[in-house]
Amino acid sequence: MSKYRYFVFDFDLTLADSSEGILECFKHVLKEFGYPPKDDRTIYNTIGMTLVDAFDLLTDMPDNPQREDMRKAYVKKADEVMVKKTYFYDDTIAILQTLQNAGVKVGIVSTKYRYRIVNTFNEQAGSLPVDIIVGGEDVTRAKPDPQGLDLIIERFGADKSDVLYIGDSYIDAETALNSGVDFAGVTTGSTTKENFEKYPHIYIGSSLLDIFQNI
Repeated sequence: MSKYRYFVFDFDLTLADSSEGILECFKHVLKEFGYPPKDDRTIYNTIGMTLVDAFDLLTDMPDNPQREDMRKAYVKKADEVMVKKTYFYDDTIAILQTLQNAGVKVGIVSTKYRYRIVNTFNEQAGSLPVDIIVGGEDVTRAKPDPQGLDLIIERFGADKSDVLYIGDSYIDAETALNSGVDFAGVTTGSTTKENFEKYPHIYIGSSLLDIFQNI
């Protein structure tokens, strides 16, 4: 077991592949509001951003006046499709359970709503091997602001030197840097190993299992 006593994870593309549902929701909203469609890669690269920032990018309109209405439409569609179109990576549940069985605390910080993460665990995994979840509704400042990560650390009563944050995006790397905790990157999202190497990190792995075998 590594030196860390607290592990905090991002959710989308770190613990689970939610891209199918995310792509469907973005395409649905862009069509509903009359915007031209975007290709899958462009949409995929917004995963990890806040919804309103993603819609600004996808509509090529900074501070789009419809961004909040589009966010609400996305959430409505996501309530219909997201849980059933989110798939945990093969090693996710076993790793989380192993950590908890070892007495290690586990947290998740995500721009995704907390209730949707809980529902995904319950419906797709049949268990919730996580101690604390901080979702988009729990913060006023999204990643890479460290508010959500720091909130988990505060709730754990942890020293930051005992915390490792794991995520798939450069946004997660910036969040760890802004919080002052160690970071490990996993290349299951759109951020490459080369891009992760620009940020402080203890390891960059191709999967969660790769990370935990090498830290």
